[in-house]
Amino acid sequence: MIAPAHDRIAAPHWIAARATLSCARFMNRFRLPASHRLLAAFSVAHAGAVIGYLPLLSLLLPIRIDQLAGAARIGWLTVAVTVGAVVASSANVLFGWLSDRSIAAGGGRRRWIAGGAIGLALSYVAIAVADRPVTLVAAVLLFQIAINAILAPMMAIMADEIPEAQRGLASGLFAIGPPAAGAVSALLVAAPALGRSTQLALVAGLAIITLLPLLRVRGPAVVAERATPTVDAPHDLLVASIARLLVQVAGSALSLYLLYYFQSVAPATAPATLATRVGTLLTISYILPLPVAVLAGRLSDRAAHRTPFLIGAAVIAAAGLLAMATDTHPAVGAIGFVIYAVAAAVFLTLHSALSIRLLPDPRHRGRDLGLINLANTLPALLGPLLTWTLATPQDFTILLLVLAALTMLGGLAIVPLRRRPLASSRA
Repeated sequence: MIAPAHDRIAAPHWIAARATLSCARFMNRFRLPASHRLLAAFSVAHAGAVIGYLPLLSLLLPIRIDQLAGAARIGWLTVAVTVGAVVASSANVLFGWLSDRSIAAGGGRRRWIAGGAIGLALSYVAIAVADRPVTLVAAVLLFQIAINAILAPMMAIMADEIPEAQRGLASGLFAIGPPAAGAVSALLVAAPALGRSTQLALVAGLAIITLLPLLRVRGPAVVAERATPTVDAPHDLLVASIARLLVQVAGSALSLYLLYYFQSVAPATAPATLATRVGTLLTISYILPLPVAVLAGRLSDRAAHRTPFLIGAAVIAAAGLLAMATDTHPAVGAIGFVIYAVAAAVFLTLHSALSIRLLPDPRHRGRDLGLINLANTLPALLGPLLTWTLATPQDFTILLLVLAALTMLGGLAIVPLRRRPLASSRA
C-alpha cells in the first residue's frame, strides 16, 4: 500500500522532529552544569596563559637573545627578565584596577582579556621581527603588559563567578598549566625545523585559542558574604602574601640553579647525561603536582578549611628541601626535589583560593589580587641573591637549609589564619 502524497511529505518532518527531540534529550543528559562549564573554561584559559609565557621566557627568549646579542647574552637576558618583572607587576595591578572600574561601570572584565590577547599576538610579532637586543627587550616589555592584561582580570573572574565551595578545585586545576607548557616546549625542541617565526606563532596561537571559551562562558556573579572584621582585615591578606613569598623563594632559586645543585652532588657524571636527567626530573615535577593539587583542592572545598592543607604542604615542602641539604646522594636529592615541587605546587594553588577569601572589598578584587601578585615578583629577585650569597659550585647545603627554614616559616605564617572557616556551601 502506498501512503497518500501528503503523508509521504510529512513523514520525513515527523521523523526529523523525533530525531531532534532525542538528540536534545541526549545532549541535555550529558551536558555539563553551568558551574562545571565555567570551571573547565577557566582552567583551560589559565593553562593557555601559562603556555603564553612559560615557553617564551624559559626557551624562546634566551634563544632570540643569543641570536642577537651573542657574547653579551647574559647581560641582555638579565635586563629583559629584571625590567620585565617590574613591568609585569605594575601591569598586573593596573589591569586589575581597570577591570574593577569596568565592573563598577556595568561592564565586565573579559574585554580586557580580549584586548590582552590582541596585544599578546602583536608582542609575539615584535619579538619575531626584532633585529637588535634593545628592540627585543622592548618587545618583551610589550609582552609582559599583554600577558598581565590577560592574567589580572582572569584571576578576578575567579573571585567574581566561581563559588567559594569550588575555588579549591579551581585552584588545583592551575596545575594543568606547567605540564601543558612543558609539552609545548618539548615540541619546540623536538622540531627545530619549524623555524623561529613558526615556533613563536604556534605558541601565541595556542595561548589565544585556549582563551576563547572563557570569553564566551560566563557564570552568575557570586554574592559577596558579609564578613566579620577579622576576615576583612587587610592584615590577614598581608600575612597570607608574606607566606606565599617565603614559600616561593625556594622555587625561584631551584628553578635557576637546579642543574648546578646536581653538579655539586654528582660531579663524576657527564654534563650531557646530567642535563638530560635534570630535564627528565623537571618534567616529572611538572606532571605529578596536577592530580595531587586537584585532589587537595577538592578536599579543602569539602572540609571547608584550607589552612590545614596549606600548613601541611609547607611542612612537606620543607622536608623535601632538608632531604636535598642533608644527603649528598643524587637519588635522594632527586626524590627530595620532587617532594618539594609537588608540595609547593599544592601550597601555591590553594593559596590562590585562600587569598580570594581574604580580599577585603569585592569592589577592588582586581587591584588587590594584583597587589598580592607582588609576592610572585620579589622571590625572582631574592632567590638568585640568596644563591649567590650562600651557595658555591661545590656546596648548596647552607642555601638549602635556609630555603627550608623560609618555607617552614611560610607555613607557620598561615597558622593564625586557621580559625577562618570557609562558607559551608558544597559544590
